[in-house]
Amino acid sequence: MTATQQNSTKQDILHLLLKQGQATAQELAEHLQISAQAIRRHLKDLETAGLIVHQVTNEGMGRPNYVYALSREGRNQFPHRHDEFAISLLDTLTETVGPDQVGSILRKQWERKALEYRQRLGNGSLEERVKSLVGMRREEGYMAEYYPVDEKGAQQADGTSFILTEYNCAISQIAESYPSVCGHELEMFAIALDCDVERTHWLVDGEHRCGYLIRARN
Repeated sequence: MTATQQNSTKQDILHLLLKQGQATAQELAEHLQISAQAIRRHLKDLETAGLIVHQVTNEGMGRPNYVYALSREGRNQFPHRHDEFAISLLDTLTETVGPDQVGSILRKQWERKALEYRQRLGNGSLEERVKSLVGMRREEGYMAEYYPVDEKGAQQADGTSFILTEYNCAISQIAESYPSVCGHELEMFAIALDCDVERTHWLVDGEHRCGYLIRARN
């Protein structure tokens, strides 16, 4: 295997861990269709580089099981546009005009973004609009995808409900310092899609993805 192929496999491992949150060496080997021995070499290299971490789980009387996940450094390998200057600016604004005024400013910014999205999304079906929104989010640095669900959350193409998932956050550092922006983001999706949106998963809460349940309004 060439060095290019090895780097490609390591990237595949990182992408898979980003999407799944965690996985064993055997699960990674089966998904990527390479030997367990080869996958363990890659995992050792990635862990040495500080891009992944592991925890040991014991299942019965068998051998300990190693479960791998991205480290913070590993997650930072994916596209993001967090900006230390933006955080510093928000800190200064908070000290100058107060948190309530800063909250109003942030809300106004997300409202502008929502209207921009809505104009670009047009008047197609809800699925067409969700699909277009996912494409826009990908352009902005998010690893986003969607799939249809029914009222109980099972995957089903009835055209009225969808799950939108983002596995990384393009404003992660800002969200950590100012989590209210995530609430505005929720409102932004609802305005842009003209539908009801609920949060199902949240990176800020330590989960490995942000998830949104999107439902057509009655």
